[in-house]
Amino acid sequence: MNSSKLRYGIFILIMITLIAFIITYCSFRENISVNGLRCEYLFNPEGIDKKCPRFSWILQSGGFNKSQQAYQIFVSSSGKKLKRNIPDIWNSGKINGNETNQVKYAGSLLKSGKKYYWKVRIWDERGMQSAWSKAAYFSMGLLKEKDWIARWIGIPAYNECEPDSVLYPSPMFRKQFIAKKPIKRATLFFTSLGDYEVFINGKKSGENILAPEWTAFDKRVQYQTYDVTSYIEKGVNVIAAWLGDGWYAGCLGPVEWKNDYPYYPYRGYYGHDLRLRAQLILEYKTGGNDTIISGPDWLYYNDGPIRSSDNFLGEVYDSRKELPGWKLKGYNCEGWENVIIDTTITTSLTAQMNEPIIIIDSLAPINVRQPGPDTYVFDLGQNMVGWCKVLLQGRSGTEIILKHGEMLNDNGTVYTENLKTAIQTDKYILDGKGETYLSPHFTYHGFRYVQVEGLAKKPDINDLKGMVISSSSPRVGYYKFNNSLLDKLTSNILWTQRGNMHSVPTDCPQRSERMGWMGDAQIFSQTAIYNLDMAAFFSKWIKDIRDGQYTTGEYSDVNPRAMPETDKFVNAPGWADAGIIIPWKMYLNYNDTTILREHYESMKRYINRIPETNPDLIYDSLAAWSYGDWLNGDAIISDDYPDSGASIPDDVYCTAFFAQSVKILSDIASILNSESDRAKYEKLYSSIREKFNEEFVAPDGTIKGNTQAGYAIALNFGLLDEEISCKAFDKLIKALEEYDGRMSTGFISTVCLLKELSKRGRHDLACSLVESHRLPSWGYSIDQGATTIWERWDGYVKGRGFQHPGMNSFNHYAFGSVGEWMVGDLIGFKTDISAPGYRHFIIEPRPGGSIKHVQAKFRSINGTIYIEWLKNTRYFNLKVDIPVNTSANIILPGQDLGWEQVKINNKEPDSFEFIRFSMHDGSLLMKVPSGKYYIYCTNKN
Repeated sequence: MNSSKLRYGIFILIMITLIAFIITYCSFRENISVNGLRCEYLFNPEGIDKKCPRFSWILQSGGFNKSQQAYQIFVSSSGKKLKRNIPDIWNSGKINGNETNQVKYAGSLLKSGKKYYWKVRIWDERGMQSAWSKAAYFSMGLLKEKDWIARWIGIPAYNECEPDSVLYPSPMFRKQFIAKKPIKRATLFFTSLGDYEVFINGKKSGENILAPEWTAFDKRVQYQTYDVTSYIEKGVNVIAAWLGDGWYAGCLGPVEWKNDYPYYPYRGYYGHDLRLRAQLILEYKTGGNDTIISGPDWLYYNDGPIRSSDNFLGEVYDSRKELPGWKLKGYNCEGWENVIIDTTITTSLTAQMNEPIIIIDSLAPINVRQPGPDTYVFDLGQNMVGWCKVLLQGRSGTEIILKHGEMLNDNGTVYTENLKTAIQTDKYILDGKGETYLSPHFTYHGFRYVQVEGLAKKPDINDLKGMVISSSSPRVGYYKFNNSLLDKLTSNILWTQRGNMHSVPTDCPQRSERMGWMGDAQIFSQTAIYNLDMAAFFSKWIKDIRDGQYTTGEYSDVNPRAMPETDKFVNAPGWADAGIIIPWKMYLNYNDTTILREHYESMKRYINRIPETNPDLIYDSLAAWSYGDWLNGDAIISDDYPDSGASIPDDVYCTAFFAQSVKILSDIASILNSESDRAKYEKLYSSIREKFNEEFVAPDGTIKGNTQAGYAIALNFGLLDEEISCKAFDKLIKALEEYDGRMSTGFISTVCLLKELSKRGRHDLACSLVESHRLPSWGYSIDQGATTIWERWDGYVKGRGFQHPGMNSFNHYAFGSVGEWMVGDLIGFKTDISAPGYRHFIIEPRPGGSIKHVQAKFRSINGTIYIEWLKNTRYFNLKVDIPVNTSANIILPGQDLGWEQVKINNKEPDSFEFIRFSMHDGSLLMKVPSGKYYIYCTNKN
């Protein structure tokens, strides 16, 4: 009996423990955790110069209908104080609100060079307090010009009579200094005119490549901040650096036109004399500090191994001129000279607050072939951007040449004709001391193939690797289809984006151009945001856009502006409008009103200038330099379709963009609570829209020019009333039919065309165009071996060969704007303009063509959104994950399907009190709060 009672008591105890565990586990799943702390869009940034930086965080929970009702932020002067909950810099107190991003610091004055530690906790919808987040930190840069006590230093100027085409060795610099006591913290602030690499005791500071990156150097240059505490030793230390020409003194282009093509970039647009500025602050454990600065006591040497470097031309490296130990203490500085101080530099210094250019990947060749004597071609299998790391050996004086290109000639050698004057050639002169790995320092190339010349024997395939470089914006979008073509297209888009992000969104990474063309960037911007976290990158580039704005208000077509003020590359519609559109995309995707506020006056100056030169509100080619719908498909397939394949008339195109930008500016004015501006620009928009319809739109819906682009743009920009829209859409369909069911659209209108087809009931046709393998199409280029997006639909045509080499890039993201349609209109995911930053968003799956199954994961500023759907004739399955503190409208596909039964997480829909149901254009609409949902629909047919 006693044994039985004991067993019964143990059983009861186990059951109570189990129930308590289940309750605790369920409660734990319901609790919210705070993660992903960022400051100014960056994780633990060093050296920011925002005096009131913005914070953001991500909330996670396993429950449903979870939200934040209040938050509290602690900021402390040390990690120890933060751990002990001593917020000596800022205690926000409990702030009621659901904001998890764009939260501005409001504590004590932040000081130059100081490091701060912070954490967050929140209260959920039940009033339950979360645990504190893990600690994060940020450090401040040098906030005032007077904080910079370092001097600009360099070497004596070269002969000014020599032509710009003369290239010089990279100057080398060093400074020996003493750390008097053990180091608590060491911070290096460094910048240059020209690219740099900087070392402390032989160790490279940071992963940065091509720093300080590209800005309008005559107005603004970025500096970088490095925590070098672990590099500093008590006693003697050395700081060393060398400089390359980079964007400052190297080739830029195009600057002129010849035979209708841009040609001959010129060197030294910003300057010729390379300079550096360095400030190293040593904080000692026992108190006190020392500051080491660039000044007259630094030494330089100008006959080192980097004989020349240029982004377009490549690098020449002579191993025989290496100086072993020059970055280390104890080096014999015989032959080195004292630097000069340059007091003529007036450019402003600004902290780099975008992700640095770094090596993001490496590629091994897939084969190596020998097309000729002593010539070997490595195929990396992927059109990439960066350089090669190569294992070499040979007699002293042996010259090894590496030529880089995207395609091959028929004889198997590397095709370079489309590079124009950017020869993309690296040369290594060997020292005869055995095997060594070599790679360039101050250049980059766009290539898939590498032609190596000068080797004494056949190389091993493992002797060479492609080092991929890019601005290191984190990847946030992952998309998978049941269709290999769309998977390959997704990959090609991402590789092209990475290949054209080197602190500036460039048009191409290989030929003698590589400029920040505004039109390419604005049409691709939403696709870019769906792939990578572009917030910090675009924040930097929008400053470049302002720097390049003309005194009369016009925007340069390329930024940073590398054109004289009299140049004609200015204010082109669709290009200049990036100055309006990209800040707007920043608001929609990141809830960033700060950038709207900072850029607002600039946008107004741009818009206000247009009516001054176009008082009748028709913006035509006489008043605007226009590229139109650049590189449209006119006459690609034959000359039998001249009308429907023609280019959109300039006045139609230019006026449409004028209207769209004014409408956006009116919306921005409303967001910024400028009622007078909102009314002004709303009135102007209405007048332009009315004028557009009067001048260009016939009663039967015909738009002047009768082009696919004209209809697509007018419809997508909302310039037509509903009745006329229906007629114009019919005309668009007819224009497609007349062009043999193919697109004749260019850079700007292609994504507009696809979006309008899906929006207006011809999603089948949009899917057919995207899945097509006929020229012009993405499938056609992929069939020709494309691993990136081509500049031209017909960059290479089988049987005909290459397009004109003057403008034929095989790594050009503009036509990659199809990614916006793939995510927003096929996968069916987009933000809600009324709740920016994905606080509320729309999920509207649109199966079509052969696409029956998709998987998508997107990390928004408010958390990770997951979507997966599968459709066949009997059922439709949808899995979604709605982040904490957000909500979504889910619109099930079904206008013509008629779902017999809908279940959510294996339950009847009415089991979820927090889900709201309604009908939307014949489809079931569900408004759902946060949580994981599995929706299963069966078809009654």
